[in-house]
Amino acid sequence: MPNADISDQDLMELLRRVKAGEEGARDALFAGAYGELRQLARSRLRDGGRNTFLDTTALVHESYLRFIRTSELRVDDRRAFFAYAARVMRSVIVDTVRERQALRRGGDLQRCTLDTSVADEMPSGEDDVIKLHEALEQLATVEPRLARVVEMRYFMDSSEADIAEALDVTERTVRRDWRRARMMLAAMMP
Repeated sequence: MPNADISDQDLMELLRRVKAGEEGARDALFAGAYGELRQLARSRLRDGGRNTFLDTTALVHESYLRFIRTSELRVDDRRAFFAYAARVMRSVIVDTVRERQALRRGGDLQRCTLDTSVADEMPSGEDDVIKLHEALEQLATVEPRLARVVEMRYFMDSSEADIAEALDVTERTVRRDWRRARMMLAAMMP
């Protein structure tokens, strides 16, 4: 998990204020958690979003814009807040990749292929982001705990101990789930 920039007590108080609808509480929460959100964004871009033309700051800010558009924040502690933030960041990365792919393919313009070898030369990094996202969604419908292990380990950089505590399982179970999730994701991704 990211290093603590804001104390648990302060974060809990800000979350309480956000839930109560207090004016300025969302901004205060964002400002207080900004350092940790940047660390999380840096990790996301390093691990799966490096081909999105997003940088750390852009990812954090776009995630914040999505955060303020939500009507209600349903998290109760630090782990849940940063898990939510990681999911929002993943969503931003996937949406950015989809938008770039749509533009690269002409957006709403009528397509006309002149040379089929051009498609073979396109970078596959963006496709991998979309494939991982879709496979993770499939995994969540079949094995929700395995999907949570992947989210926490891959998208939040959580340790096995943190994941075990959050999911109320042993570290050995987390290791087993991680291996199983990787195998299932590999099979789901063509």
